[in-house]
Parts: sequence; structure tokens; C-alpha cells
Amino acid sequence: MSEEKYLLEMVNISKEFPGVKALDNVSLRLKKGTVHALMGENGAGKSTLMKCLFGIYKEDSGEIFVNGVKMHFDNPKQALENGISMVHQELNQVMQRDVMDNILLGRYPQKGIIVDQKEMYEYTKKVFDDLGIDVDPKAKLGKLPVSARQMVEIAKAVSYDAKILVLDEPTSSLTQQEVDHLFRIINLLRDRGCGIIYISHKIEEILRISDEVTVMRDGKWISTKPADELTNEKIISLMVGRELTQRFPAKTNVPKDVILEVKNLTGKYQPNIKDISFDLRKGEILGVSGLVGSKRTELLETIFGIASYSEGEIRLNGKAIRNKDSTDAIKNGFALLTEERRATGIFGGLNVRFNSIIANIDRYSKHGVLNNKKTKDDTNWVIDSMSVKTPSQNTLMRSLSGGNQQKVIIGRWLLTEPEVLLLDEPTRGIDVGAKYEIYQLIIDLANRDKGIIFVSSEMPELLGICDRIMVMSNGRIAGIEDTKDLDQEKIMTLAAKYL
Repeated sequence: MSEEKYLLEMVNISKEFPGVKALDNVSLRLKKGTVHALMGENGAGKSTLMKCLFGIYKEDSGEIFVNGVKMHFDNPKQALENGISMVHQELNQVMQRDVMDNILLGRYPQKGIIVDQKEMYEYTKKVFDDLGIDVDPKAKLGKLPVSARQMVEIAKAVSYDAKILVLDEPTSSLTQQEVDHLFRIINLLRDRGCGIIYISHKIEEILRISDEVTVMRDGKWISTKPADELTNEKIISLMVGRELTQRFPAKTNVPKDVILEVKNLTGKYQPNIKDISFDLRKGEILGVSGLVGSKRTELLETIFGIASYSEGEIRLNGKAIRNKDSTDAIKNGFALLTEERRATGIFGGLNVRFNSIIANIDRYSKHGVLNNKKTKDDTNWVIDSMSVKTPSQNTLMRSLSGGNQQKVIIGRWLLTEPEVLLLDEPTRGIDVGAKYEIYQLIIDLANRDKGIIFVSSEMPELLGICDRIMVMSNGRIAGIEDTKDLDQEKIMTLAAKYL
């Protein structure tokens, strides 16, 4: 019989998928009124363990106790009804509907046979006010930035009056101010007696917010310790099984001649980018920083032809070009790694081979017939050169860890032989070991004379691998400076310049 002092116990949980043992006798114990961090590299089994708790997966063996009572959930609805709520790393929302629809999906208040819109609004507004979230309940969700959608999803989870709340990478798209706000919400819930399982790769956050930390590696439990007994170095060592002495690879790239010139670029639809001018050199990694709403993503989309511009000029190797759409952009030597990997980056239900070759599909087709040998060879090149961990080319993309999905996407774009790579949050939701590999890939690409524009919300990584950093504020350039002349405080000052 399980001890009553634990709000949740997961004991010796195992789960196997074809070709991989995702969980191997993993145990986790959560106390009431505490934040329990769950850490590990991508593929360690963190999300799989939580999906077993939440009824998305059925564990092969093991036991789950809630308040000392043995339980098993066949689906998320049963978990929610028993006081367990989860915010997933990849948001799964109804973008065409408004915010309050998303909050109350499946549990609409009714007046007779009609949905009570007034009660929906008042209920959603009350939840938001209680948590200090400033979002219009009637706003269309698809019009909101990723950060606001993240806060909506957190509010939805809290609205179920959950006693156990699982947050999977909740800050991956939040600015520092929004992270501070989220932590205030977490502390409020902890004070109310809620038990919170917090999954994150950001060690500084873990040490700041957690009471206990459990580390997993390769589907196994490694350690559970009080957070105040841990340091950055100890956590990294537990996660990767070795000492990681450097957070960033050595900078070996040398910027050369200008490859890309952007002059007076202004977006066609408002609010948008305004009068953007900069250049990019071969072999240069140009970082782009700014707060949410600074239009960093919109800048990349405009260069790539996804968004239109009304004024300005783009020159590649001295020649004026205009990418009317993504097909033009690819032909002109551009590649875009999008911010939202699941929504706009991968084909989750299709295999690694398809995801590797799709941007280059015309090169494999002759008279409408695919050259299977060529597609296999190029996919092998992606897997080998990007160090992708996958059982085979036929493994579904959604079965890979976030870091391995990202490596496949980078490999996919390299097959198109681009000259300029536009990387939008390329390390979002990726663990410290996989991040290092991505950083090394980016530096290696710069060494091959690629021009790289690197958008990130994480200032340490911009300062760690970029040659220059362009700071955006409300759609404008607030400054472009050599990385050696910048620190986090100066970047934040520039980011607020036009607010």
C-alpha cells in the first residue's frame, strides 16, 4: 500500500515502442504543495512518463497511486476528472476558434440547448484575472503570438481545478518577463497545495522554481534530489552521464564578403516590420534578439517570401531578388527553419525519409517516378551527418525526440544546398546535450561559407555563438553590434527602445 504523504506515486513504470524501450522501471513521487522538476536529455522518457500518467499511453507495467489510491487512466478525460491536468510541450489548440472556446472545449456552459456565451466569457475572464493573464477571451486564438497561446493553455489546465499539474517545457516560447509571470502563477498554485511536475531543459529555471529534481537518462531513473543540493554542473553531469565542461563549441568561423543585403524593408500589412536594413556575410552567424512582438519571425518570413513587403530591396550576392513564395526562396538559395516545429516543420505521421527529402522532391523524380535509391542515400546522409538517433529511415517523425526532429529538418534544408539559412528558435525545447550539437552544426555551416540568421529568445546562446547581434524592437532595428560589445542588460535596453 502506498504512503499517504505523497500526492502522486508512479512506481516501476515501463513502456516499450517498436524498436525502443522508452521507459524502464521508472519511479516518481510528488508531494503536495511542491514543484518537482523532471529533467533529462531529449529521448530520456520524460514526456512519455507523463503521457502514461495522463492516459495518453498505456504503461506496459508499473503502478500509479493518487493520494494513496491505486489508479489507471485510459484517456485524458479520466485523468482530468481525477484532478490531473497537463500542458503539453507542443500546443494542440483550435486556432480558428476564440480563446474562451479553447478554454471550455468539451464542457461548454449551456442555457437550455444553447451554449451560454456570456457565461463562457465571464468564466474565462475570471480564470485569467485570478492568474493575472491579460488576454481577451473573445480574441481568435490563431491571431495571438505563441507566448500568449502558451499562457492560455496554462490557464486552461488550471481551470480544471487540478490537484496535480504537469507543465512540459512551459517557457520555451516565453520572454523573461513572461517567465517571471508564470513563476508567480506556479507559486500561487503551490501555496494552494497543488503538486506541480515541471519539465524543462533550462537549468537556471529549475534551480529557481523547484523543490525537488528527478533526472532521467535513456528511459531510466537516475536520481532524485532536493533542488538546493544541486548546481548547473551536477545536473548536466547527471543528465548526460559525463562532465560537460563547455556550454558552447569553440568559434572557428570567419565572416567574409557580404552575401545578403536587406535595404529599407517594410512589411505590406500592419503591424509589421518597418524600414529594416542590414547585411549578412558569408561565414557569419547573425543573431536576432528582441521581445515577443518585436517581429523577428515576421522578418524571416518576409525574406523567405511567406510574407509580403511593400517597400525595400533584397540583394543576394549583389543581385536584386524577390522571393514571391517559398518555392522562389528555395530556388534562390534560402532555407527557413520555422519556430513551431510540430505545426510548420515536420510531417509527424510520415517517416524520417519523407521528412528528409520533401524540400528537394523534384530532384528525385523523373517522369513522375521517384528514384528510391537516391532518396535512401540522401536520407542516410541526413541521418549520418546530423547524427540523428532513429531506429530506421521508416520511423515516424513524431516518434523521435525534439532534438532529433530538429536535426532531420536541418539536414532536409542542407540537401537543397542553400546559401542563406534562416533559423527561427532552432534550439527551442531541446536539451543541453542536443543544443551543443546544434550549435556545432551551425558553426560548421558558417565554416562552409553559409550566411546564417539566428533568431533566439535565449540571450546566452546568442552571445555564445553569434558574431553580431541585431536587436529588434516593435518591428524596427534598435541596434546591430558585435557580440563582444554586448551583454544581456544592453540587449534588453535595446529591445525596449521603441516600445
